[in-house]
Amino acid sequence: MSSTLPQTTDATFAADVLGSDVPVLVDFTAAWCPPCRMVTPVLEQLAAEERDRLRVVQVDVDAAPRTARAYGVMGLPTMSLFRDGEMVATVVGARPRAAITREIEPFLTAR
Repeated sequence: MSSTLPQTTDATFAADVLGSDVPVLVDFTAAWCPPCRMVTPVLEQLAAEERDRLRVVQVDVDAAPRTARAYGVMGLPTMSLFRDGEMVATVVGARPRAAITREIEPFLTAR
């Protein structure tokens, strides 16, 4: 996958995502998934613009099957937002930025 987003794995997921002090949007993706490739630039832009309030990372489901299974990923792309170690929102399928933002925004503001 050609992306500027950081990658996380089965081995690093807990530290990268669950232990983060800011909300983390996890993009469960795969190199063979065309809709995943469509949503990657949207997520890269979101990551750059919201870097003070949000981290965005990718999980290659082929390379990290335990993590994908643990969070019930059934379709790609699946974007799950984690806050304080808990999954709080999920968006399944390629969506426009406005739809993704609408789902995650409530969890990025007041703590």
